[in-house]
Amino acid sequence: MQLKKCLTFILFSFTFTILLSLQAVSQGLTPEDIVSLKTVGSVALSPDSEMVAYTLSVPRTEDESIGRNYSELYLIDSGGGEPVPVIQKPGSAGSPQWGADDRLYFVSRIADYHNQSQVYSVDRSGNDLQLHTDAEHGLGSFSWNPDGSAIAYTAMDPVSEEQREREEQGYDMIVAGENMRYNRLWIKQGDDPAEIITPDNLYVWNFSWSPDGEQLALRASDKPGADVDQMYTRFAVINKDGSGLRDLMSSPKKKTAISWSPDGSKLAALAGKVYSDPLPQRIWIITEDGSEKRDITPAGWEATPESISWMDNQTVLFTAVERSVTGLFSKRLDQEHTRRIAGGRDEIFRSVSTDSRNRAFAASVNTREHPGEVYLFDIRRAEFSRLTNHNEWLNDRELGEQTSITWNGADELEIEGILVKPVGYEDGVQYPLAILPHGGPEGISMNGWNTRALYPAQVLANEGYVVFKPNYRGSGGRGTAFASANHRDLGGKEFDDVLLGIDHLAEQGLIDPYKVGISGTSYGGYFSAWAATRHSDRFAAGITFAGLSNWISFMGTTDIPHEMSVVHWDLYWFDNPGQNWERSPVAWLNHADTPLLVAHGLADDRVHPEQSIQLHQFLEMLNIPTGLVLYPRQPHGLTERAHQLDFMNRIIDWFDEHVK
Repeated sequence: MQLKKCLTFILFSFTFTILLSLQAVSQGLTPEDIVSLKTVGSVALSPDSEMVAYTLSVPRTEDESIGRNYSELYLIDSGGGEPVPVIQKPGSAGSPQWGADDRLYFVSRIADYHNQSQVYSVDRSGNDLQLHTDAEHGLGSFSWNPDGSAIAYTAMDPVSEEQREREEQGYDMIVAGENMRYNRLWIKQGDDPAEIITPDNLYVWNFSWSPDGEQLALRASDKPGADVDQMYTRFAVINKDGSGLRDLMSSPKKKTAISWSPDGSKLAALAGKVYSDPLPQRIWIITEDGSEKRDITPAGWEATPESISWMDNQTVLFTAVERSVTGLFSKRLDQEHTRRIAGGRDEIFRSVSTDSRNRAFAASVNTREHPGEVYLFDIRRAEFSRLTNHNEWLNDRELGEQTSITWNGADELEIEGILVKPVGYEDGVQYPLAILPHGGPEGISMNGWNTRALYPAQVLANEGYVVFKPNYRGSGGRGTAFASANHRDLGGKEFDDVLLGIDHLAEQGLIDPYKVGISGTSYGGYFSAWAATRHSDRFAAGITFAGLSNWISFMGTTDIPHEMSVVHWDLYWFDNPGQNWERSPVAWLNHADTPLLVAHGLADDRVHPEQSIQLHQFLEMLNIPTGLVLYPRQPHGLTERAHQLDFMNRIIDWFDEHVK
């Protein structure tokens, strides 16, 4: 009898252990998992392609002080192996790049050497730490000239002693247009002290050395500011001694990276097609003296270039997003077509870094199964190899099946988006739908790893939702025409694209059209508020984070009034106040009854918290189910662990209560 009981207990224990094991294997992602993810950021491949340096975003744990993620720095052999730590938490490092002397350079704040961020270097083994700058108040970006004899860096003007003393006496008034601080370009040659080479009224955003080390190309502006950065910078060239400043492209439009040809006769740049282009998504070739500017982007090409360099004097090399995937391309200046070198598949790559012969590149690559990891691509063999695995525990999580889908939007325009099926999906079941619209509106939902605190796609899939991320008209990834297709019609046909996407999923029998929730951030937050008010009959619940609710008051409080007006509305609100009001969610509150949770960061300059406060107050006055969550210290997003966890859990609870 005792033996029988013993055998029964053993069998029960064994069965229970197996069930627990199976449960662990099939577990989906939780909010706690999301705040534990490590992600590879910047990547730098050594010129001989033998070593890769990379930064790793490492979340803080529950028992650490509040703050942003750490940025650790590692080295890894291109053939694989264990990463070698260079800087680990509680330290942080960024901007890794290889020097002409075969050393790895980076920016960090190391208390034993300096109390501000400076440029340091290590050898290939991660040892022999050396300090190279002495910027009194720290520095931003940096770059060595080609022969390694001089280093250029940007540094922000310090607050003057006189101003500090007045502030300590209470004279700390903030006056518009006064006490503006400029980002200057400094050069340090050999052992000589560093000197500012840019004039007093020039703010430097980016720079690049010429091949001969005698000049620097700049993206600069006459004053600082987010709106200026977005719309009113210019490309210029300056001699390394500060003389000869001349403009190359000054017309107002979006601009970003600029790169010299190997012979120094011309530059490749990314900039908008016209003033109202929502993205710097055209490839421009500019002669060194600025006398000729040519847009060589292939006609009708539905893609968005993101970074650019040169293969030789007649061939540019660039990365681009095509719909929801990435690619590396080359294009000869005398030919119309582009040549795909890599991409267009499951690997979504960022921070591409090539070797000196353009035979290999390293990148931070994410896929549907994992966030950014270090990959190496052999261009001759056309194959990727994965070098790191910083979230190995993801192998024990079950993810919802993710695919790219298309449907006919307004005017029969083909629209593409990302669909994630619930974990444990069963054919024939109609599931509740969670829509997660991206922001911008020129953002893009990529068909790679797209789960994060503000967009917890796989978390919601684990909670039994079909998750839908539409790339509505106005999105990036399909060229200037598509990104501009919502001009003067925000909240119009672009939102019809989303409604028709819901209809498409319902026709397939995949979702219950009466159980639809929507949650978005920034412009995606506008979509959520617009859904819950103007289109209240289509949505069971909404959540808006840092979302727009009143276009007119938004234009009076945001830090990008020109950018929003020119490249998104293509219209200033005072030229058509009626339409701006008609497309505001608060204008449709008498039409609304959808429960709407409202959340915002209190340090948000992009979308002022008043947008959420007024929306919530109006909802309460009308007895529409709502809630207001304000996160101290948070900018236009969520950077702290506790706040990220709180918001994800509120999404789950709100949708479970009002959608399911």
